[in-house]
Parts: sequence; C-alpha cells; structure tokens
Amino acid sequence: MRAAVIGSGFGGLSLAIRLQSAGIQTTVFEARDLAGGRAYVFKDKGYTFDAGPTVITDPSALEELFEASGRKLSDYVELLPVAPFYRLCWEDGDVFDYVNDQDELDRQIMARNPADKEGYRKFLAYSEDLLKEGYLKLGAVPFLDFASMIKAAPELMRLQAWRSVYDKVASFIQDEHLRQAFSFHSLLVGGNPFATSSIYALIHALERRWGVWFPRGGTGALIQAMVRLLEDLGGELRLNSPVERITMANGRATGVVVGGEALAFDMVASNADVVHTYQRLLGQEPRGQKEGAKLAFRRHSMSLFVIYFGLKRVHPEVRHHTVLFGPRYRELIAEIFKGPDLPDDFSLYLHAPTRTDPSLAPEGCDAFYVLAPVPHLASADIDWDVEGPRYRDRILAYLEERYIPGLTADLDTCRIFTPVDFRDQLNAHQGSAFSLEPILTQSAWFRVHNRDDQIPN
Repeated sequence: MRAAVIGSGFGGLSLAIRLQSAGIQTTVFEARDLAGGRAYVFKDKGYTFDAGPTVITDPSALEELFEASGRKLSDYVELLPVAPFYRLCWEDGDVFDYVNDQDELDRQIMARNPADKEGYRKFLAYSEDLLKEGYLKLGAVPFLDFASMIKAAPELMRLQAWRSVYDKVASFIQDEHLRQAFSFHSLLVGGNPFATSSIYALIHALERRWGVWFPRGGTGALIQAMVRLLEDLGGELRLNSPVERITMANGRATGVVVGGEALAFDMVASNADVVHTYQRLLGQEPRGQKEGAKLAFRRHSMSLFVIYFGLKRVHPEVRHHTVLFGPRYRELIAEIFKGPDLPDDFSLYLHAPTRTDPSLAPEGCDAFYVLAPVPHLASADIDWDVEGPRYRDRILAYLEERYIPGLTADLDTCRIFTPVDFRDQLNAHQGSAFSLEPILTQSAWFRVHNRDDQIPN
C-alpha cells in the first residue's frame, strides 16, 4: 500500500507518520522549499523567525504521536515551558499576567473586581467540563456521519454550545478587561469571540492543565523533528513539489500529478487549504466542482498582517507572548470579520521567542513578530502593495511609543506577510489565515469531514 499526503504542515506530517508507522509507504508532497506549511521559517542576518504557530498547549498529543511510532519526542526536540502564558496589555495602562499560579491569578482578579474571584472559579470549572467533553471525549471523534453528531448533541446542549465564547465568559465575570482576557483565545484559531461557539472556551482549561510550551529552536525545530521521524520510519518528503491535480478513476483517488508526471497511489490525503483541494486539485471532477463551489461560499476566518523584525538590543521587559488590546474590542472585531475596510485601529499579538530561547537571534539581539488580525481579501478591498508598508510603519510606531522604546534605531531586519501572501504562498482561499470560521454550524459534523463522503480513499 502506498499513500500520498499533500502538504507538510502539522496535520500532513502527523498523518504521514501514522500511516508510515502502520506499514503504509507514505510520500509527503510540499510545494515550498521547507516543510511546515503555515509553520514555515524565515532566516535573515542570524535571526530565526517562525512564520506562524507559536503556542503548544498539549505536549501529550505530540508525545503520543512519537510513542505510537516507537520513538520518544524528547529524543527529537526539547519543549520549554513559557511563563507567564501571556501578558495582556490595554491602552489605559492595565496589565494582566495570565499565569498558571492560582494565588497570583486570584490576586490580579481581586485587584480589579473582588466579585470576579468566585466568578472566575465557576468559569474555570465550566472550561474544565468543556475540556473533558469537547476535547478529551470528542476531540478524536471524526464525525463522519450525522449519527455521531446526534450522539454528541445532548452534551453540547448541556454546555450551551450555541452561546458565544464572550457571552459565556461574561455570564461568569463582570470586569470588562477580564472578560477580554478569558475570551480572546478563539482568535488564536480564527474565531470571532462574539460568534464562535462557547465550546472553544475549553482552550483556557487546556492551558491550565498542560501549560504553554515552545520548542527549543522554534516551532520550525518541531517540524524538522517530525520530518526526521517520518524519514527514520522510511517515509519520504518531497520539497518544491506542488501537486497539480489529484487523479480519479471509478470514484476513487488513484494518485497525484506533480511536475506533469502522474504518480500512482492507493490513497491520497490533502492537508492543503480545503477550497484549494476541491476547486483546484479535484477541479476536473464533478465532486470537486460541487464541493468546491459550496465551500467557497461558507464563512471563512479573518486574515492576518504579520511583521517579522529583529532588533540590535535585547528587551527583557517584553514577555514571550503579549496581547496588546486596542481602544476597541467588540467593534474592532466586527470590522475585522465583516469589513468592508481596514480598521483605523488594531489589536496586536507580539511574539518574542528569544525570551525563552535566545539562540533565535544573534547575541545581544531580539527576534520578534507582531501580527494584527485583518479582514480577508473577500471582505475588504485593500491594495496591500500600497497599504502594507503604511500599516507596517503604523504598527511599529505604535510599538515603539508604548512598548519597545528605540525600536526604529535598533531595527536590524524587517519583512511583512499580508493576506495576499496567504493566498499566493499558502493557497489560502480569500487569504484566510485559518480556513473556515469555527462557528457552531461549521464545527464537528458540520465542518469538512476528515474523509470525503463520496471518495472513500
């Protein structure tokens, strides 16, 4: 048996490792020059920049993947704890360190609103219930048929999955800053806190239970560890090998076309953007045309504007993960998800990996990336060739004024990644950074199934 996996992101590599471990000869095809997909790596002047994912919240899932292959994760990569999990900053000067120390959390909560101490404990208990039901029990359920959704429905109803993350947090907590602190997590998976199902509030308990981690060498080091594991098991990774088409015969996938050459496989899996998979890779098939057209008109998550920059000075006061809330929250998020223009203000996520691993920058220097959620290409008509440099300058000036003094003078390297790059480099439909928006009617069985309903292999 031979399997082809399209895309070498975390999902593609994880599947390839499991297939290879099961004795199925597996080849991963990656269009770019490095593995990782959204977890790409940029290097310049001695700086290493992870392009995308930076937060690991369940190391046991990675450990299980390696153990299923007869290996140990720790033999391939080291995971380092991050503390605080996040520092949250508001424009009025308020700062909240989200830590895994209950006494310290209580102290910070009490300083804002004493009544929220008990409210937070109730929220944490609710989040832990969500973790148990929505992650530990349902996380591995493929939801390939509606019966599996019906079976899960009573628990989803009990947990009030129809309510939004923010709405549910607000039912426990009164202070507005704390409401934002415990509802922003859905943005990390492309969800609007005011529309995303409250099920995603389980992320809070997930972090409290297993912590927040970062690989030594960056997220790219974890990707390379997975590539080494795949190759140690006998699997193959082909870089610079964009798949042009998935071939079909008699209702089954028969292989892929790469570089004009048809390659035969017994099964094909795509970890590429789901709209790209159906519209482009299966676009010559009725199934691809029908499903692609349907998916193209579903709700897609926002995009991101990302700046990667290195400074010739260390800023120890900046924590590894910092969330910088702008002057608006609800209104800004609505404009990000619905457009039709680029908002005048922004909220930011600032990543400073050298706080945990100084080797990611030259000695005496700091590596950063900062991202702003922005509308995707279909919801806002923005000329990013023109607006990108302007937006970059506005964000860097804001950071220099409020959080990183001397940024302009110390700037050593800088590059940007816009919604157009998400579309052109990652084949992301509408330049969306997270594919389909994780609202309730696009989750579980309502989301694209792990196995196509009509193509069995």
